[in-house]
Amino acid sequence: MKNLIFITMLILSFSVFSQSTEELDEWMDVWHNAASKADFTGYFDKMDSDFIFLGTAPGERWTKVEFATFSKPYFDKGKAWDFKATNRNWSFSENGKIAWFDEDLETWMRGCRGSGVLVKKKGQWRLKQYNLTVLIENEKMDEFIQLRDQPIESEK
Repeated sequence: MKNLIFITMLILSFSVFSQSTEELDEWMDVWHNAASKADFTGYFDKMDSDFIFLGTAPGERWTKVEFATFSKPYFDKGKAWDFKATNRNWSFSENGKIAWFDEDLETWMRGCRGSGVLVKKKGQWRLKQYNLTVLIENEKMDEFIQLRDQPIESEK
């Protein structure tokens, strides 16, 4: 009898997390899609008030307000960015109220990786942090370092 109860609980917990991953995959796809449609409200309303965006450039660590201010002109022009997830992996806290993920993305920069943290507050998921990374093969790292060491035109 104890084994039957244990197996039932195990199956139920897997189905709950399976539903959560499907729900969160859709949630993230809607978030990315809002940017591709230049839907400023749809994009920024999914972020928690203390959201942090880590971008690809050195020093790019934006609060929600800073990132919204930076992004608004792009959204206003009707063209933000278009990221499509091709793979996503989820992990959850024991209580199921914190989820973190990594995702492979197709972007204008080619392959990138995003990772982030969501927290469930009052029954709603909120994005706390997102980290966007440009992927580069280890074999190309020396060339990349040389490129990074070159001054940007505006710095000359």
